[in-house]
Amino acid sequence: MTEQMLGFILSWFAIPSLVGIGLAVLFGAFWLVGYWPPLFKKPWLWVVLVISAFITLVSVGFIQIPLQFLVGRALNQFWSQGVIMSWILLAGIPQILLSGLVQEGAKLVPVVIWWFGEERKLDVKAGLMVGAVSGFGFGVYEAIWVHNSIFAAGWGWDLVAASGYMALAGFWERFFAVGFHIASCALAGWGLARGWGWQFYLLAACLHGLLNYSVVLLSAGLFTVLYVEIYAAVIAVLVTAAALWLRWRKGEAAASG
Repeated sequence: MTEQMLGFILSWFAIPSLVGIGLAVLFGAFWLVGYWPPLFKKPWLWVVLVISAFITLVSVGFIQIPLQFLVGRALNQFWSQGVIMSWILLAGIPQILLSGLVQEGAKLVPVVIWWFGEERKLDVKAGLMVGAVSGFGFGVYEAIWVHNSIFAAGWGWDLVAASGYMALAGFWERFFAVGFHIASCALAGWGLARGWGWQFYLLAACLHGLLNYSVVLLSAGLFTVLYVEIYAAVIAVLVTAAALWLRWRKGEAAASG
């Protein structure tokens, strides 16, 4: 278990690719610009970005992975692998929910720190934008990790020529995953400033679980890889639309206590 956790953490720093890093930053910038956060007027937002990436990485490595291991072990104590696979649509839910609860909670930590710094009185749109920046931090860092893995595995344009558009699936998936990370944390930040912190944290976690549930549907044979990518794109766009609507709508209450 310890080796798995450390191996996961170290894998985020292995085999850097400038192209992978550049693509991840571009993906994040594409989604973040819609929120128009005051990154240059409020330099501390850059600290939020960095803290989010670090805290979420550590949380996944030292909280999510051990918890998912224990849940998997518990399931195997009661049911055989064959039974679990027969009921995978239900058996996969605990693992999926854990990923949402841990990652959305970790992304929200810098937002909560900012909220406390404002004496728990934060303009709701400011809360949303701080959340968006926090989501950007982890989303881009995760995309860099995935992109580096793709290039390290030997990805090239010859693969696109041989396999067609499916060779681009990893990049497509990351593009929309970054958008989702930004939007889900933006919603959680809005809810925190509005006085509905735990409710919107759970909403973001459940949306995250819904996004990741495509993996279960793929394992059950109900989805193909193409359907997974379409499913992820639709959820990311819908959550982003909701967050941007809150960001730009008029007549919002100024703050909450």
